[in-house]
Amino acid sequence: MISILIPTHDYTCYKLVYDLHEQAERLGVQYEIIVAEDGSRDQVSVIANHKITDLSNCKHVVFKQNLGPAAIRNELAEIAQYEWILFLDSDAFVDKNDFLQTYIDNKDQAEVIIGGLHHQDINHNPNRSLRFKYEKAADKHRSASERKKNPYSHLSTFNLFVHRPMFMQIQFNKQCHEYGYEDALFGVELKQRNISILHIDNPLMHKGLDTNEVFIKKTETALRTLKSLKGKMNGHSHVENMYNKFKQIHLAWVLCLFHKVFNRAILCNLKSANPSLCLFSIYKLGYYACL
Repeated sequence: MISILIPTHDYTCYKLVYDLHEQAERLGVQYEIIVAEDGSRDQVSVIANHKITDLSNCKHVVFKQNLGPAAIRNELAEIAQYEWILFLDSDAFVDKNDFLQTYIDNKDQAEVIIGGLHHQDINHNPNRSLRFKYEKAADKHRSASERKKNPYSHLSTFNLFVHRPMFMQIQFNKQCHEYGYEDALFGVELKQRNISILHIDNPLMHKGLDTNEVFIKKTETALRTLKSLKGKMNGHSHVENMYNKFKQIHLAWVLCLFHKVFNRAILCNLKSANPSLCLFSIYKLGYYACL
C-alpha cells in the first residue's frame, strides 16, 4: 500500500521512523519505511539510524557518495515496492496521531497530495534566527486553503504523498544535484502535464532549523541551482522573475553593483540575532544577479 521514503545526510531520524512505524502498525496496512544515507560522513548518526532495522518492515540503505536531493529520492522510489510513496525529510517530527491515516483516507482524491509543514512558536537559539523568521513568515501561507490558491507552486518534498506509477514517469530532475528547486521544478512538471494535485492540512513539524550561516550558504547553493536550470522554472521563481524585470530595462548591472558594495553589511545583519527578511530578499536578488 505505502512506501515511506526518507533520505538523510548526517542526521539521526530514528525517532521519526519509530513514530511512523507505530502509526503504520496500528493501521494494519502493507507498508515499508526506507531510510537512505545520502553520503553521510557522521558515523554516529549512521549507526543510530541503523537501529531502525530492528523495527519490522524498516530498511536502512547507505549510499557512500552524496547523490543530491533529486537523485536520492529517485533512487528511493526505484527501491520502493508499493503503489503509494510518501517522501519525508529526515528532520520532520510527527505531531499528529492520524498522520498516516489522513493520507490513506485521501489517496483516491488525486495523484499528488501535499500535507504541509509548520514550526514551533518559539526559537530559543539566536544563532538560528534567520531560518526561524523565514519559516514562520512562510507558515502564514502554508494552510491548505492558502496553498490551493496556487496549487502547483506550493510543492515540497518535506511531506509529499504521490502515486508511484505517475512519479516514475516524471521523477525529480537530476539537474538539481545540489540543494534547492527539485520540488519546485517537479511542481512545474505536474502543471504542464495536468496531473491532479490535492492540498490538505496534514502537516509535520520541521525541527531541523539551520544556523544563520548554514542557511545563507544553502540559499546561495539553491540560487546557483536556479541559475543552472536556465529558465526551466518557467516564471515560478520570485527571484528569477524580479531579476528578469531588471534585465528587461537593462538595469541588472545595478543589482550586481549594489550587492558587491553592500553584501558584507547585509550579511552582518543576516547573521545577527534579529535579521531582516527584507534584507534577506535583497541579498538573494543581488547574489542571483551576480551569478
